[in-house]
Amino acid sequence: MKTVPLLNIEPLTPDAFARYGWVLGNPVAYGSDQPFYNSDTFSIWREHLFDAGAPNETEILWSRFKDGDLTVRSLETRWLTQEAVVPLTGPLIQIVAVSDESGEPDIDSVRAFIVPVGMGTCVRPQSWYAIRILGDEVEAFVLSRRSATNDLIAHRRAGRPTAQSKLRSIAARELVRYLK
Repeated sequence: MKTVPLLNIEPLTPDAFARYGWVLGNPVAYGSDQPFYNSDTFSIWREHLFDAGAPNETEILWSRFKDGDLTVRSLETRWLTQEAVVPLTGPLIQIVAVSDESGEPDIDSVRAFIVPVGMGTCVRPQSWYAIRILGDEVEAFVLSRRSATNDLIAHRRAGRPTAQSKLRSIAARELVRYLK
C-alpha cells in the first residue's frame, strides 16, 4: 500500500509565509513610516499595497469555500496578480508553493497554514496555492484582478484555456493538524 506524504498545517506567521506572499491582519506598527491613525474610537493603518498587475482593475470578490478534502492533489497560480484572501466566518487552510525554474510548482516548497478569522494572506504572482476548510463552508473576502477572475470562471464553466492562471496536478499530500 502506497502512503501519501503528510503536510502539517502550521500556524500563520509573517516570517513563515514570506516566501509565498504576505500575512494580513498584523498589528499597527507605531513609529513606522507607514500611514496610520489611532484614536479611542477608530484606528486605520496600511497593511499592504496590493498589485493587480497593470493594466487592469482590482476586484473585490465574496467567496464561499467548501472544499474540506484533506488530500491536496492540485495547485493553481496567477501569473500577473497578487491574490488576497481574508476568511470571515471560519478559518481557512492556505496551501502554498513557489515556482521552480520552469514555472511549475516546486513540490519541495509546499506548505500549509491555518488562516484564522481576523487575519488573511496575499500570495505573490506565480506562487502556487489551494484553499481548504475544516468545516462545512467558509465565506471569505478575496481581492484579485478582474481579468484573472473572468479567465478562471471561463475555464471552470466552459473548459476554456486559461491565459492568466494555471491549474496543475501535484503528487498528493495529506493535510494533518499542527500540534504543539
